[in-house]
Amino acid sequence: MQAALDWLTKNHEDIVHGLAELVAIQSISTDGEHNPEIERTAKLTCDQMRAAGLHNVEVLRVGGSLPYAYGEWLEAPGKPTVFLYAHHDVQPVNFVEQWLSDPWKLTRRDGRLYARGSADDKAAISAFLGAIAAYRKTGNALPCNIKMLVEGEEEVGSKNLIKFFETHRDRLKSDVIVVCDTENIEVGIPSITYSLRGIVAVKVDVTTAKIPVHSGMGGGGLPDAAIALNAILGRLYWDNGPLPIPGFYEQVRPLTEKEKAGFNQLPFAADVFRNAIGMVPTARYAMETGYNEYAQTWRRPAVTVIAQEASSIKGASNQVLPKASALVSCRIVPDQKPEHVLEKLTAFLTANPPWGCEVTVTPAGPPVDWWMTDPNGPAFEAALAAMRDGFEHPPVPIGCGGTIGFVGPLSDLFGGAPALLMGIEDPASNAHAPNESLHEGDFKKLMSSLVRLFDNLGKLTPDRVK
Repeated sequence: MQAALDWLTKNHEDIVHGLAELVAIQSISTDGEHNPEIERTAKLTCDQMRAAGLHNVEVLRVGGSLPYAYGEWLEAPGKPTVFLYAHHDVQPVNFVEQWLSDPWKLTRRDGRLYARGSADDKAAISAFLGAIAAYRKTGNALPCNIKMLVEGEEEVGSKNLIKFFETHRDRLKSDVIVVCDTENIEVGIPSITYSLRGIVAVKVDVTTAKIPVHSGMGGGGLPDAAIALNAILGRLYWDNGPLPIPGFYEQVRPLTEKEKAGFNQLPFAADVFRNAIGMVPTARYAMETGYNEYAQTWRRPAVTVIAQEASSIKGASNQVLPKASALVSCRIVPDQKPEHVLEKLTAFLTANPPWGCEVTVTPAGPPVDWWMTDPNGPAFEAALAAMRDGFEHPPVPIGCGGTIGFVGPLSDLFGGAPALLMGIEDPASNAHAPNESLHEGDFKKLMSSLVRLFDNLGKLTPDRVK
């Protein structure tokens, strides 16, 4: 293991160069216009897998999916098999004028590495391959077996991933799952995520007529679809209390006193976060009274209006608009059932429509369930010890307000395999936003932790990881 750790130190610039090659490819999956780039990233990932020392490397697909890159090393008989997951597709570059450097060129600045995908999630590809190469390039066998999969459509909901897992179940079957697509609570504080919120999204359509009418003729007399929509969405305003949706909290698992105490002990620099996102001075946090930021975003449900459409400002005309639409996204928590949330939200948004307008609510994509696990047992102990030594700081178990929908189903598919979600981002990473970045010091520490994790898991047997 020490030879592997030394290799990481000596070859860090080469690892960063590999990350730079990955982020240089505009593998945007959200617009359907960059499929050639996604193909290129899959091929490059396979090339890097081979260079790191993995075997049986190839591009895999299921149905009409975007490409997956796969590689393995299975020469540790009697040792656990570790499944490593990452994704090579990225979000588009939005608010381009706010980027301080080229989003497709990895740029060092103030101890961070800036580029789209530098944190989410091409850094995980480089971190995994760095830890693998650290053993393979020093003439050492890996302490455990490795299967590594890099998906090409995570940013569009992993719509083919479960089918892919089911199709390739025997090939992918592993004892432990490792994902580096989550956050450390602060720079330098390693974090292992044990809960994820799920998601239920709906499209709300308001219709008042078939065609628009000149506002000079109809304004004030005809119902305005845009105003009606906003009156409906305005019902969701929760001030600093619970969401005003009847029955919405019936299935929410209450926080235990131990959980509340643990969340309250975690650091949260409210003013620093406000400044980082440019929160306007008059705005206040929206947390429910009695819950801090972590309790609210990890274990309480949320509703967000993620898009609205009535007409474009650029093409605006003096008209009473006949149609307006919005996308409403709900984050759900233990023990909420997606179908129950959909039922309650639909009833709330369609009740008593303004001016008697027509309101329809339809699902916007398949729901994704929440996930929560007990962060104890041999695999978690191996991970926590590895992170403690790699970061030289005690790790903390945390929740996550986001959604990684495959974790629960994949764990079940692998017979209850422990899922280790090790942080790679931090609050300043700005994933999906301008100036996305990776803290380079934590990047080094994570790779060091992964080298130690492989060593720790190699001291176990497949029947002793749970």
